[in-house]
Amino acid sequence: MSPHAEAVIDGYLAHLAADRGLAANTLASYRRDLSRYLGHLGSLGRRSLADVDEGDVETFLAALRAGDERHRALAAGSAARAVSAVRGLHRFAVREGLCAHDAARDVHPPARPPSLPKAIGVADVERLIAAAGPADSPLTHRNRALLEVLYGTGARISEAVGLTVDDVDPLRVRLPGKGGRVRTVPLGRYAGEALSAYLALARPVIWAHGRGTAALFLNARGGRLTRQGAWEVLQAAAERAGLVGVSPHMLRHSFATHLLDDGVDVRVVQELLGHASVTTTQVYTPAGVDRLRAAHAAAHPCAPLPTS
Repeated sequence: MSPHAEAVIDGYLAHLAADRGLAANTLASYRRDLSRYLGHLGSLGRRSLADVDEGDVETFLAALRAGDERHRALAAGSAARAVSAVRGLHRFAVREGLCAHDAARDVHPPARPPSLPKAIGVADVERLIAAAGPADSPLTHRNRALLEVLYGTGARISEAVGLTVDDVDPLRVRLPGKGGRVRTVPLGRYAGEALSAYLALARPVIWAHGRGTAALFLNARGGRLTRQGAWEVLQAAAERAGLVGVSPHMLRHSFATHLLDDGVDVRVVQELLGHASVTTTQVYTPAGVDRLRAAHAAAHPCAPLPTS
């Protein structure tokens, strides 16, 4: 490939950095994928992107999945990322008038296999919340309330840090979800008690350091707690509890999985999570397959008899 193709890649990555704000690691991965793509095109004798056709892109996808002596075979997710980078490069070249046709337009990334959301057990959730912080400080009350709300309501981290004092009462919380939708979710006893203690004993002390924000969860300076701040609260508690790889979204997954394991209808869990479609919620149901199989075997008239 000509040096011009390298310049197109530089322009495309600069566009992604400036207009889409992609992280440096993502841009580095895209550069590696596109450099490999240019090497593939060069092996086919293509001199520029204008010489590329759809078959060239398809053979690149096949090479990604098969691997060779210099590259390991890529899983569907990694191959999908590389093909997405290639598709974006060709769209960029056409939009900038550098190429007359988009050779990658009809080449689609491989489907990613559905992955089961990770969840932690109830005992680990209890350990995590018990490790909210040292002693009985205002920030420990805040941390415990935050962790109880994340697990007790299935809230996304952005929803939790977006709450105001007026969004909660002793029995329920109004969560501002995606697409401007607001859902009301009941507060369990533990989350309700933790919030009440935080509001009575801790938030007024922390609030006095700030400028009178209505945010429910405050940082140490009295301002609204950020997503990053909430992440740090969780990570510190997980480290004290001896838990590895725990994320705020994992608490949401645990909330859904534990409800389904206890027999709650999937459509109820859908409403609690704020999913627009029950199909999204059904990704959690494999976690309860053993429970469902046991219930079927115990109750269905045509279920096989247990073996001796």
